[in-house]
Amino acid sequence: MIVGATGAQRRRAGEAWRLGVCQGDRRKTWSATQVGACAPATPTLAISPFRLPSGGDGGDGPFVAEETLKSETATDADAKPSITTAERHLSIQTKLEGLEMLVDLSGAGRKSCPLCPEEKFKACYSHKLRRHLQNLHWKVYAEFEGYRMCICHLPCRNVKPSLSGDHASGRHVAHYHCVVCSVTIARKTDMISHLKRHVNKGETEASYSGTSDVLFEEPSPSGQAYEIMKELGTNVQLLPNHTTPQKSDTYFNRKMKTNRQLVFCSLAVLAEERNPVECLDAFGATGIMGLQWAKHLLNAVRVTITDISETCVKMIKENCKLNNIRVDGGMRVPRGSDGASGEVEGVPIATVEVAKMDANVIMHLRPFDYIHLDPFGTAVNYLDAAFRNVRNLGIISVTSTDTGSLYAKSPNVTLRHYGCHIVRTEYYRELAARMVVATVARAAARCNKGIEVLLAVALEHFVLVVVRVLRGPVQADESAKKLRKLMHCQWCEERVFLKLGNMVDDTLPCNCHGSLPGKTAVQLGPLWSGPLFNTGFLRRMLSAAVKHSMDDIQPLVKTLIYESECTTLKSLVHGPSALTNQVECGVVIKTLNTGEESGAADQSGKRKIADESGNFVKKLKSDAALDHPPFYYSIHRHSIRGMNMPKLNKFLQYLTEAGFRVSRTHFDPTGVRTDATLLQFKSVLTKYSVPTCTNASATQTSVSVEKTV
Repeated sequence: MIVGATGAQRRRAGEAWRLGVCQGDRRKTWSATQVGACAPATPTLAISPFRLPSGGDGGDGPFVAEETLKSETATDADAKPSITTAERHLSIQTKLEGLEMLVDLSGAGRKSCPLCPEEKFKACYSHKLRRHLQNLHWKVYAEFEGYRMCICHLPCRNVKPSLSGDHASGRHVAHYHCVVCSVTIARKTDMISHLKRHVNKGETEASYSGTSDVLFEEPSPSGQAYEIMKELGTNVQLLPNHTTPQKSDTYFNRKMKTNRQLVFCSLAVLAEERNPVECLDAFGATGIMGLQWAKHLLNAVRVTITDISETCVKMIKENCKLNNIRVDGGMRVPRGSDGASGEVEGVPIATVEVAKMDANVIMHLRPFDYIHLDPFGTAVNYLDAAFRNVRNLGIISVTSTDTGSLYAKSPNVTLRHYGCHIVRTEYYRELAARMVVATVARAAARCNKGIEVLLAVALEHFVLVVVRVLRGPVQADESAKKLRKLMHCQWCEERVFLKLGNMVDDTLPCNCHGSLPGKTAVQLGPLWSGPLFNTGFLRRMLSAAVKHSMDDIQPLVKTLIYESECTTLKSLVHGPSALTNQVECGVVIKTLNTGEESGAADQSGKRKIADESGNFVKKLKSDAALDHPPFYYSIHRHSIRGMNMPKLNKFLQYLTEAGFRVSRTHFDPTGVRTDATLLQFKSVLTKYSVPTCTNASATQTSVSVEKTV
């Protein structure tokens, strides 16, 4: 209640209170010193406009009421506990009465809606405003643990731009405020999914008020709390909305753990060849990948983490302190010097360079031995800069997460980004991997460099391609020759790469084009027609996975080894006698002896010379006959109706007995990679399939015989 204030002063106080709600996204309490004639809702306190005498001197400035107000607020501040979380938004209520109490509906005159701006809902009388609150805000809501998150039209979110791109002429988007993490979400279904993720993680309102066992740091300057997550012995701080890239700069995806471990193993293999390795994590985000490199590989690598966002750079530096890693701000310091500062306890275990810079800029400025590209979406915009300065026999790993265009869900985007025409097929994941490799090969050829594909993995959430860079126009020409068109039958899904030359050979092994009217074949690509795996590199990756206790990816790497050799045997070994054989979990791993060859390979960590590079390429040409066959067939896709097909492992044995190379594939759990044609594949499948009505027909014939007797 305000005593001694005019009506105009009351209206100004109410407008100031609503303005604080809109701009600060949380309720504010306005004291008498802030609003002038506005006092807190204390019925016993009145502000007198007259000055009271104090002793003999009447010149003391303050009012008695102001002194009383200051003393009461001070005692209230001492009595109340400190609040570490942001106050709940006014759109979150438990009862309708709480929503109606936001505005004085009993008074006379026109009143504005507390959850709508003036341009959306003009000031009206109490009975109309009450219906507006009941029928709109109270009925359109998302509920969580007894709280209603009513729809809010205040300018709490960024203005949605108009069609012309003008923010000023845009409109504000209606949204909901999360009761747990105070994030704003536009759609109700997205808010429900967001709340389900909080429930699955065990995050409730108590977890953000400091009463749960989840480890949280002090709130950041933006008012959000940090959550600490540990992966592969590395601690990183995460914001509550780290799973939504539109809401957070420091995006972190827990499902990409397999990708991070595969990239780590590939870097560990390169660290065995040269020392030290200049490696770049071009899109740091939280910095977890670069910190894992530095923490486990130590002096074998020199890690550089970059990001264009200032928030991400600050988060990466905080995570470096959390893992006892020294941050190098750009000026290289000798590794022998003690760089421990007062902020980090003890001697730092490694040094990481953190820079706020665009990925294309830093890759043009400095050479690297290992570059990892993992942008949000496609990486085609960064391939030219990556091949510009990468060293000879270095490694580039590319992670693409635009599965919509890679898996033929958006053909126009695929053509725009990758320059390929594809359709949805049974082997769509391998098609996506070959398409990404083809794009990488074209980017390398523009810089007079060739590639050797070491690894290509396509899973549900990403496509990972790891290639080795071979410098020279001859190597670029050899890689460009492996880019070919693919003939695909849309009826039986048989496929074959076109041969090199100007003559177009559109013949397929199947007879669909002769038995069916019209054309059944389409041209896809251009795609990479070479191998997708390097067996020796995968074996060394498995050794690194065993060494660093990465149990999650070991079954995947074993499957890749079988797939690269296109065999089901677990003891198939190729290589000179200088390689010793180690059996890890049933897979033979080739490792170098610690003799002359290993000593020559690691001598002073120098780069390989051009002769060694040429010998390396000649060895690749000699092993070309051992390449795995392209693509695979799904046993469920080509099963015969009315027939019980054999078990997958039995069917692999039948194909091997028929004289074909065969293996399973990681692209499809029901896929079979083989050099047999589709007609031969179906003939073996038909031969060993059993009709489903065999038992039923046998019983029927026995019953009929008994009746005749």
